[in-house]
Amino acid sequence: MNWLLTKDINDGKKPLVWVSLFLCAQTFWLTNAQMAHASEYGKPNMVYETGELFELGIQLSYLLLLLGFLGVGTFFVIRQVLVRRELDLSAKELQEQVRSGDASATEYFELGAVMLRRKFYPAATKYLLQAIEKWDGDDQDLAQVYNALGVSYIRDGKSDKGISQFETAVRLQPGYVTAWNNLGDAYEKKKDYKSALKAFEEVLLFDPNNKVARPRRDALKERAKMYKGVVVKSEER
Repeated sequence: MNWLLTKDINDGKKPLVWVSLFLCAQTFWLTNAQMAHASEYGKPNMVYETGELFELGIQLSYLLLLLGFLGVGTFFVIRQVLVRRELDLSAKELQEQVRSGDASATEYFELGAVMLRRKFYPAATKYLLQAIEKWDGDDQDLAQVYNALGVSYIRDGKSDKGISQFETAVRLQPGYVTAWNNLGDAYEKKKDYKSALKAFEEVLLFDPNNKVARPRRDALKERAKMYKGVVVKSEER
């Protein structure tokens, strides 16, 4: 009986063993399948995360670029405000000096220059003319006043008067490169290319590497086709 009982028990365990083996095999297969499934979905997730990081980097770059532009813009705005304030203070002090009747020719010139920078052209012209009337200094320094007056007339739309002032400036100071450039620019805007070419050639006689006159001269030579036969004033002198 003991033997039969033991045999029956052993015989009864055989199906259980097979069932256990089947369940273990099934569990192992399911585990492997889940791992494979996870690995398949892991790659797209990694790609997605990489894409998110790349997009975040681009957004940060745009943000830094925007902050940079804002910083530069703020700097220029503050600078303009400070310059404007300085010009206002200078104009106020000089105007008080003029009202007192004690202003010198130089102070009239400085006030005219301040008004020119503030784009008050009629006022600039007024003070610059008064500076010329009161001038008692060197003619070469007076050339700067005539040049500023020419700029004021040009910006106020009076090109002929402006040209006349530039001509006076270079007559008083033949090597006044800035006045020659202004004269050439004024003639070119009037489409008097021959006169403009003369002016820029004069600049290059005194300053062969002048960055304003050289490209303008070359462009005029190409455009007007009239370089030959042009008499340079300095050669006449």
